[in-house]
Formats: sequence, structure tokens, C-alpha cells
Amino acid sequence: MRIGIVCYPTFGGSGVVATELGKELAQKGHQVHFITYSQPARLDFFNENLFYHEVYIPSYPLFQYPPYELALASKMVDIVRFEKLDVLHVHYAIPHASAAYMAKQILKTKGINIPIITTLHGTDITLVGKDASFEPVVTFSINQSDGVTAVSESLRSETYDFFQIERDIEVIPNFINLQKFRRQKKEHFRMAISPNNEKLLVHTSNFREVKRVEDVIQIFARVREKMPSKLLLVGDGPDRPKMEKLCRELNICNDVRFLGKLEAVEEVLSIADLFLMPSEKESFGLAALEAMACEVPVISTNAGGIPELNINGVTGFVSNIGDVDDMVKHALYVLDGEHLPTFKANALARAHDFDIEKIVPLYENFYQKIIAAQLATI
Repeated sequence: MRIGIVCYPTFGGSGVVATELGKELAQKGHQVHFITYSQPARLDFFNENLFYHEVYIPSYPLFQYPPYELALASKMVDIVRFEKLDVLHVHYAIPHASAAYMAKQILKTKGINIPIITTLHGTDITLVGKDASFEPVVTFSINQSDGVTAVSESLRSETYDFFQIERDIEVIPNFINLQKFRRQKKEHFRMAISPNNEKLLVHTSNFREVKRVEDVIQIFARVREKMPSKLLLVGDGPDRPKMEKLCRELNICNDVRFLGKLEAVEEVLSIADLFLMPSEKESFGLAALEAMACEVPVISTNAGGIPELNINGVTGFVSNIGDVDDMVKHALYVLDGEHLPTFKANALARAHDFDIEKIVPLYENFYQKIIAAQLATI
């Protein structure tokens, strides 16, 4: 198949999933064309079946905001026509689904009927999409897509609850590349961070309010009172200055490291004992899956799709949003030397359920179903 993939090129979950999906499809022999405004962060190797097409956004004094959606739609038209694509797969509804609809209408005037698949990732539905400024367009674009997928049952249900959706949404969960995300021998790294074999807790996020990083620090501070431990914080964002200030107020700075954005996050996860995800919203919890693939159990909230991934009492524990007491209790239980090996083994076993080699065929089958349905209407 010739597949066009439209996504955000950032380190965020939707961009990572789209890029890893495209890479795997290319390795399986499909021709994959990425269409976005800069090269995706994870598009980091050469393959004869991988292509990248940059969307050029013109800047004119008339425009206070560059018309990205129009430039994107025009680029889709160009690539579909000249690369003879079989399907367009857009990740994150805003603005990719509406741009794809516009491109499809233009292509129809040229005798080309390209099927459009939209994958919903989370905040495009749970946060941004609900905004009255976007809701009518989001609803229309989803309903006009030829196929729609969501990354969890929770996100699927929330989409139906908040939008007037008149079509089926198929759940295809996020996935993990177990060749990349696996526990590595990094003993020298661990010794540098915890020279006295302190327990290592890790959190990764974009440091926004919805991630509740303050809860991470409060959990760690109280775990640290009970057992020697260190905290590694991976990522960056608007809440970081507040979190640095909180660490000073709690007098725990010597045991907390802010590592910033890291591309090889698996190297940090490889030395970790416990992953903290106290998020207020998570459509799936990809960062938790990455941790589990590196044999790290998870303490999380029961928000969104996380309980579909993190099995309570097996791969870690889930608590109500904001219930720091419960998360501290569970963290101490998991970190106990008698329990930790079992939780680590369970976390890895659960990650295997989301192996990229199991999930990508679900996308291939979905592509074929949507393409066949499109052909049947001609």
C-alpha cells in the first residue's frame, strides 16, 4: 500500500505513535509518506520506503496567523495525486481531519477518491475538541472520515459522549517497540544517580497542569521519608519553574534531578524502580507503557484509559485523581524488596500485549477494510 501519514512532528504522544507506525509499515514493505510542517522527531533512520514532505507555510503581512490548514490541505492534494496514495491516515483531529476533508473534496474534482482515516489520540477530543471554537468542525470532520480509530475504549466512549458522532469508532490501542524500549544494562548510570542504592522513581511529561507534577513531587517527598530514594523528572513545560520552587520548599533538591527533554528516555527508564503518573487526563498513557516495557511498575491515577493499561495490583496500582495518600501507600508497597521483582515481571509481561508487531497488523487490516469499502462505492 501507499500510505500518507499526517501528524504533528513533536515529541508528544500522537506524533510519536504516528511516526513509529509509519516506520514499522515501511519496514513491512509499504510505501509511507509523512506530510507535516517539519521532520518528525522519531523519523530518525533511512528506509527506501519512507518519504517526508514538508508543508510550506507562506507568511504575508495580511495574515496575523499563518493559514496552516490551507497549506496542509494543498500539500495533501499534491502528494495524493503525484504519489498515487491508497489512503490518508491523519493523527489528531485538529486540524488534520478537517484539512483532509478539504483535500478529499478537491481531489474528487480531479477524479480521485482517496479514503481518509482519522485516529483520535486524546486532547484533540477531551480538551481542545470540546472548545466551542472547534467543536462543530471536529464533529463534522470525524463524521466525514471514512474510518475512525481511537487509542482506548475510554477515549472512544468520551468521543460519543461529547460529540454527535454518527459512525463507528474502532479501538486500536497504542503500541510499543520492544526492540527500542527494553531494560538495558546501565549500572554505571544508576551508580552515579543512586550511589547508595537508593530507590529510583521516574516521571516523564510535558509539565503541564493536567499532568499534576506537583503530586509527583509530594508523593516522592513522602516516600523519601520512609526509604532512601531519588526522583528523576524527564521533560519540560510551563509548570517546571513551580516544581523547582516546590522542591526547594520541601528541601529535597539534592534528591531530585530535572533532566529536561530526552530523546533516549529508555536509558533513564532502564535504571528506574517505579514510574509515577498522577495525571488528571490520559487517553491511554503511552509514557507508562514505555516504562512497563523497561520493567518498571506504575503508580497512576484511574484517569481515562490508564486502567486499561495499568492493571491494579498486578503491574502497579491505580488511585483516584489527587489521592496522594493512596499513591504513597501503593508506592511503598511496590518498592518493598519482597514485592518489587514480581511487579517488574508483570509490567514487562503486560507491555508484550502492546508489542508493535501485534498492533500494526490491526492498522493494516483496518486500511484494507476502509479501502475496500471505498472501492465498493465507485
